[in-house]
Amino acid sequence: MGTAQEPYKGDEKTADTIDETVQDASVGEYSDYQASPEVERRLLWKLDLFMIPTMGICYMLQYMDKLALSQATLLNIRSDLHLVGQEYTWCSAVFYFGYLAWSGPTSYLIIRLPLGKYLAVSVFLWGGILMCHAACQNYAGLVTARFFLGVGEAAVAPGFGLITGMFYKREEQPARQAAWFIGNCVANIIGGIVAWGIGNSASAIQSWRLLFLVLGGITSGYAIILFFILPDSPAKASFLTESERRIAVQRTLKNKTGTTQVTEEFKWSQVAAAAKDPQAWCLVLYTFCVNLANGGLTSFSAIIIAGFGYSNFESLLLQMPMGLSQLVFLLITAAIATYIPSSRIMAMILNVVVAVIGVVLIYTLDDLHKIVKLVGLAFVAAFAANIPLCLSIVTSNVAGSTKRSTISVAIFAAYCVGNIVGPQFFYASQEPVYLSGIQASLCGLTLGVFFLGCLFAYYAWENRRRNRQNGIVSEDSDAQDVVEEMQNRTDQEILTFRYTL
Repeated sequence: MGTAQEPYKGDEKTADTIDETVQDASVGEYSDYQASPEVERRLLWKLDLFMIPTMGICYMLQYMDKLALSQATLLNIRSDLHLVGQEYTWCSAVFYFGYLAWSGPTSYLIIRLPLGKYLAVSVFLWGGILMCHAACQNYAGLVTARFFLGVGEAAVAPGFGLITGMFYKREEQPARQAAWFIGNCVANIIGGIVAWGIGNSASAIQSWRLLFLVLGGITSGYAIILFFILPDSPAKASFLTESERRIAVQRTLKNKTGTTQVTEEFKWSQVAAAAKDPQAWCLVLYTFCVNLANGGLTSFSAIIIAGFGYSNFESLLLQMPMGLSQLVFLLITAAIATYIPSSRIMAMILNVVVAVIGVVLIYTLDDLHKIVKLVGLAFVAAFAANIPLCLSIVTSNVAGSTKRSTISVAIFAAYCVGNIVGPQFFYASQEPVYLSGIQASLCGLTLGVFFLGCLFAYYAWENRRRNRQNGIVSEDSDAQDVVEEMQNRTDQEILTFRYTL
């Protein structure tokens, strides 16, 4: 069991500062209640058993829903809705216009509203919107539904990233971000089987319409469960006891990223700080470049596979290796980032380099080597394993709730723009080879490696500069950490803050 420590007795100025900034509990609850290693291990295990499956299932449903349009192309949605030319391309891209449009409001609402409830409502709406896809009769209806699906999904990944930052220490975050992101890999693996099963079912409803109804209904049903079980913060986690909630908050104080409060004041000064931060620009440019590649390759993966000489239903099933490849590289790089110090960015570079190799295989080989080209397409999926690592960098290296939310939303805005731009290089006249799209994807991934290198160099330089000016700091949390945590300062304002590489 944990043992209570003597209350911290600092000077009056420190005490006054703490009194002014406390919101959910007293500072004593946050800093003085120290748990033994055994108690903390039990709490961590409890967090993992509850939080990771809860978020992982939701993220699996999100990606299956997003993948459904690509699968619907093999279930005759294009001919049934009379889509011609680049209309399918725009139906794919407009999803990210909706995502982008809602990213700004999300950066505000994700701080001001109870986070768990806000995410659950978003999931419920996106499930309902996906079901509306089944009612579409033409291009106009489909493109409208795709836009609002993007709105519904915009809050989920940034929200899960923030929740992980609330519940876990910096060194624990890469593995936990990766753990719930496994849902994405599972969706890739089983999504083709689900679509194949629905496509072969006996139904009076067209197969692609049934696909949207089934997936959307499951998602909205899960959202109702999510509303009651997903916590807003460690201090409000209903599955923890009162003492466990205190420990859950206390153990993350040394993150110094301002995650103790359920809701925060939105600070425009932190928005300005985010806009001037070099790490934000490196992350945003990296995200744009790699998702320029992702936008086309994901949207057209089923068509590309069919172009290798496989039937439509075979192409649905042959998307499974992409999910398996993503899972393998996710586990490898999450282990590297967890057990090797200062290796997160290098692990991300590894994934992108593997994706570059995959695109090169697709680009240089002819159709006589279709098995190797399938392997190349599976390699391309490896870079998606960087999403949880990127989120862990934001939750570990960006302090200040508004600044962290702003940078998270900026990254996902870049994700949207990249996914909008990428499909435009996949010309209908080049189907199924898409030579221009493959070339654009190769350029985007190569630039992604460059910007990750810039980010690594910036963090290393900034840490050395701070060590020279302020000395090397201790990892232990103390009363000053509590003050900084609850005053909601940014990483640029906290002199003891050091960036995780």
